[in-house]
Amino acid sequence: MQNKMKKNKLSYLFLIFAGVAIGGLVFSNLEFTFPAKESKVAVTNNINFASAANTFQDKPIRTLRDFNEAFVQIAESATPSVVTIFTEKTVNRRFISPFDFFGSPFDDFFEAPRRRGERPGANGRKEVLRGLGSGVIVSRDGYILTNNHVIDKADTIYIRTHDNRKVEAKVIGTDPKTDIAVIKADAKNLKPIAIGDSDALRVGEWVIAIGSPLGENLARTVTQGIVSAKGRANVGLADYEDFIQTDAAINPGNSGGPLVNINGELVGINTAIASRTGGFQGIGFAVPSNMARQIMQSLIKSGKVTRGWLGVTIQDVDENIAKGLKLKKAGGVLVGTVVENSPAKAAGLKTGDVILEMNGKKLRDTVELRNTIARTSPGTKVQLTVWRDGTIKKLSVKLDEIPDQPVVAQQQQKMDQLLGFSAAPMSPDLAARYRLKADAGKVVVTDVEPGSNAYRAGLRNGDIIKAANRKNITSYKQFLSIVGKMKQGELLFLLIERGGSNVYFAFNL
Repeated sequence: MQNKMKKNKLSYLFLIFAGVAIGGLVFSNLEFTFPAKESKVAVTNNINFASAANTFQDKPIRTLRDFNEAFVQIAESATPSVVTIFTEKTVNRRFISPFDFFGSPFDDFFEAPRRRGERPGANGRKEVLRGLGSGVIVSRDGYILTNNHVIDKADTIYIRTHDNRKVEAKVIGTDPKTDIAVIKADAKNLKPIAIGDSDALRVGEWVIAIGSPLGENLARTVTQGIVSAKGRANVGLADYEDFIQTDAAINPGNSGGPLVNINGELVGINTAIASRTGGFQGIGFAVPSNMARQIMQSLIKSGKVTRGWLGVTIQDVDENIAKGLKLKKAGGVLVGTVVENSPAKAAGLKTGDVILEMNGKKLRDTVELRNTIARTSPGTKVQLTVWRDGTIKKLSVKLDEIPDQPVVAQQQQKMDQLLGFSAAPMSPDLAARYRLKADAGKVVVTDVEPGSNAYRAGLRNGDIIKAANRKNITSYKQFLSIVGKMKQGELLFLLIERGGSNVYFAFNL
């Protein structure tokens, strides 16, 4: 009897120790996130990034249930880091053009009731324009990555978290050249996503897109697909393009949301779709996480993005150019103009040189060189391998910062705000984007501000400006000289070419 009791006691003790051991192993693999203390919106140089604690990619898949469960766990891990972004912008409705059919005579009958507390502006009434997009929390102290076009020119920004809290956010910095923006919200219990290495992505990998397509009611929608391509450029969405292409469904409202790999890590910021209908057609683009992270760190630390500058004009080397230069095969980047007092000039680069490598890495085209130079900090020395008249040369170049023209940029922004639209000289990119003939001297409308008098009058992106205030336009410089002298309240009279037809538009600035 005593022996039996001793055996039972030993069995109980064994079970207790086994339970403690197993519990220790389980809890050692769990990551505990303690809520941060709430504070005022503050910008710090040290960003509290999340670490990659998930190991979904190494889980064995034995059955279809395992495969299904893997995607469920990835979605459950990443979704709490996704926020819906709401923006508000107040615009002043002024004089309505008599050329606008839907203008003042009908506004008296169909005008929406004025909101409580809303007062008419000096020259009309005020209206609040609302926008919606997505974002992803990347640090425990509330930094959020999104697209610049989601929050551009917004007066007020709010986010809604996965647990349905609505929190005001402020803009930390924007970079229109890559369409990346950083905002910050102070709230407790925010769950940041771990940022992965987008350079390690391979074509064919599974990815998940999360966001709020089409409206708030579809917040945190999860779609799945693969990486269709990498390094997509010349899409016409930003100045510096190195997009990840995916067939994961992306729709309006998904902009700014995360593209996630099978380990639950952020590998891209969903930016746009290529579509002939405005809806999903299986071609979406995301800014790589490595680019977005670098832009974010620069914006947080210095409030701007500093890019390296070489100081040359460049073009791709196709088969015909390669034959003309007597190169064995197409490849590399052909140098056109070398800017005076530039790093390229100081290093000895010449017109006609073909840059084959940078820091030992072969260059495929101009996009790769341009993006690589831009990602490199000013003051950095880089090694270029150059082909010149049949010989290979090694040149060391100390990059400088891109010459800043803040006064010109401010004047341009001020003029665009006055006009209610932006315009640019015709280029091959604009001709391809709007399906126009690339004739020199033409001026193209590139960005009409929604709600502006120009928009209400009927002006649209892709319109060609043929005349301004009854003067024929033969160059962009001439257009600037005409509109640059105008003041608020004056009437702008435009002759526009659209679809082969001429149309007049008139509206007050």
